[in-house]
Amino acid sequence: MLKVGLTGGYATGKTFVACEFERLGCHLIFADQLGHATLQPGGAAYGPAVERFGREILLPDRTIDRKKLASIVFNAPEQLAALNAIVHPAVFQLEEQMLADFANRDARGIAMIEAAILIETGRYAECDKLILTACDQETQIVRGMKRDGITREAVLARLDKQLSLEEKKRYADFVIDTGGSKEETVKQVETVFHALKPLAEAAPR
Repeated sequence: MLKVGLTGGYATGKTFVACEFERLGCHLIFADQLGHATLQPGGAAYGPAVERFGREILLPDRTIDRKKLASIVFNAPEQLAALNAIVHPAVFQLEEQMLADFANRDARGIAMIEAAILIETGRYAECDKLILTACDQETQIVRGMKRDGITREAVLARLDKQLSLEEKKRYADFVIDTGGSKEETVKQVETVFHALKPLAEAAPR
């Protein structure tokens, strides 16, 4: 099975692109969804997170208040590193389980991991190919403000904390420019898919 990473900056259309790859037949893993799952009661990261950050992060129903947790770690590098050290190993374990299941069912298929910090965590190195979604910064700002209902300054603060798209391009095998219309983006996705498919089919069983 061909293992492909899909990453990109804030508000560059990663989810849209991922769904298009899924439509074409790729097996998708959304790392962010797995991260949320690990922090649910019973999840591998739930207990360690409560122990590390205190019971004040819990809502009345004993679920973790993700907004409160985010506010704790957003401007505190040490706190963010502590949270990542709890969540990332749990996510990686779930990913490996899903990848093994995909491989058993479709040995010559394409498994794709969509994650915003695929490069930053070093996880990209375990992928056969890496795809990056990118657009100009002004488009990111406009999309982020509209999607998340936040100010221009808040978007810029988020972008400032991320590895730049130019830096990420150094790691990418394919770059999909999402700055144009959805139709233009879809055409690029299809082009990349048709480049990946022969690689998957040629992979040893």
